[in-house]
Amino acid sequence: MLAELNVENFGLMEAVRLKFGRGLTVFTGETGAGKSMLIDALGVLLGGRASADLIRHGEAQARVEGVFEDLPPECLIKLELAGYPVEEGQLFLYREMNVSGKNICRLQGRTVPLSLYRSLCEGLVDIHGQIDHQSLFRPETHRDLLDALGGLQDDVRSVNEAAKAYNAMIRKERQLSVSEEERQKREEILRYQIEEIDLINPLPGEEADLNQEKKRLTNADRITNLVSEAYIALYEGSAGQLAVFDLLGQTRKDLQELARLDEAFNVFDQVESIYYAVEDLADQVRLYKDDFQSDPGRLEQIEERLIQLNKLRKYGADLKDVLERRLKMLEELDQITHIQEQFETIHQEKALTLKAYKTVAERLSHKRLKVAERIEAGLILELADLSLERSRFEVRFVPNPEPTTGGAETAEFYFSANLGEPPKPLAKVASGGEMSRLMLALKSLLAQVESVGTFIFDEVDSGVGGRTIHKVGEKLAKIAVSKQVFCITHAAQVAAFADAHYGISKEVNSARTRTQVEILPELERIDELARMLGGGEVEITRKHAQELWQRSGKHS
Repeated sequence: MLAELNVENFGLMEAVRLKFGRGLTVFTGETGAGKSMLIDALGVLLGGRASADLIRHGEAQARVEGVFEDLPPECLIKLELAGYPVEEGQLFLYREMNVSGKNICRLQGRTVPLSLYRSLCEGLVDIHGQIDHQSLFRPETHRDLLDALGGLQDDVRSVNEAAKAYNAMIRKERQLSVSEEERQKREEILRYQIEEIDLINPLPGEEADLNQEKKRLTNADRITNLVSEAYIALYEGSAGQLAVFDLLGQTRKDLQELARLDEAFNVFDQVESIYYAVEDLADQVRLYKDDFQSDPGRLEQIEERLIQLNKLRKYGADLKDVLERRLKMLEELDQITHIQEQFETIHQEKALTLKAYKTVAERLSHKRLKVAERIEAGLILELADLSLERSRFEVRFVPNPEPTTGGAETAEFYFSANLGEPPKPLAKVASGGEMSRLMLALKSLLAQVESVGTFIFDEVDSGVGGRTIHKVGEKLAKIAVSKQVFCITHAAQVAAFADAHYGISKEVNSARTRTQVEILPELERIDELARMLGGGEVEITRKHAQELWQRSGKHS
């Protein structure tokens, strides 16, 4: 349950600090005083949309803090698994909004991403507002509400997984279901392309090697001259000029003699190393010169081969790409030639996934029928409590033609408020007041099976009047026996049943408007009930308020 709520600079609420207990708590006040804003603040605290527009004018930031106690077991487990265990039975939530647009979420004092924060807040509070009336007019929401009332969420998840697996098989089947003519045409193209590559038979790195060899043969004369000149300069020498090797030999002898004469200057080892290195270099140049051959025929072969390899450029930027493309074409060709085998495999997998879907879907359908029967029976009693004794409520199912997420059927609620009138879709028959009572009756059933500890009703009595409004108060009080219930109301008959009554008002101070939220003691509660009743002579109205207060049994 919600134990504490602190709001700062949120809308007109400058600083509101509230502590709550169990039972039914109501908030009342003049229109525009800020009652719904309190619900908006709680929605933000639970991970709802938080924008800079909600920040009090002139302030840099707004904050909403809350403390929850006696959490449902499911929430405790979820928090434990996420690494945010509840300490001393309390969960601390914090949201901060800044004019810059930045939002801060803290859970148990630790900053967390909004998505995680929102998921961990699920299941703490069930908020019912005017939008829920509208959702009842939309049949697509009825099945979800039915599943929530029956606690069938796990069954729905199993059906959704089975439906996704089956639909995946359908997509595979469609991908394979290309016309036979198109498959044959594609097979011919692939075979031709693969054969063209295989006839040329490119090798990895072949093109680079051939280009290098072509370059060498094209420059054969120049290479021959250069290597001959290098060998002469290194080893043979020419007329009037000694070779490098001979000069180094002479230098080697001179430095060897020098080392004997002056041991302090000994570089003989260095020149010795250079001398033999030059000898090795000269041998390499000689071998290259002797082995080098200029073959015009080979050059022609290389050019023809490069022309062939260049034809494969349409399959890739280089030979590596061409060979990779060939492998992909072989894989595609294999798929096409074994298409029948794949069809048989997919047909078998599709049959298995369909069987699995039908198994879980039929189980869910059976449970939904049972839940629908319980809801129909339960609503007879709940609606009778709300002065709709002659109403009828039905859940009607329509089979889905194909396996789909959500189950094998859709659901729609039918309703008749009058004896002798057949049930019709809600949008066609229910008035505003009837919708309010129907939603309250559904929430009353939900409270019996839902683990959520806190229910919030925003003007659930809208459109309800006369003696029925008293029934609405009784129903809310009944729900509050096992749940913490908050209610924003304009009806004194509802407010009289509250265990705690907060008055919401606006005050102007220092040219600023502020929303005040204060718990009302007994005498002020009676005054507020009288204000809500309104009209007529003051004493009569106050006497009526006193009677409501006495009849509710909440007086001390």
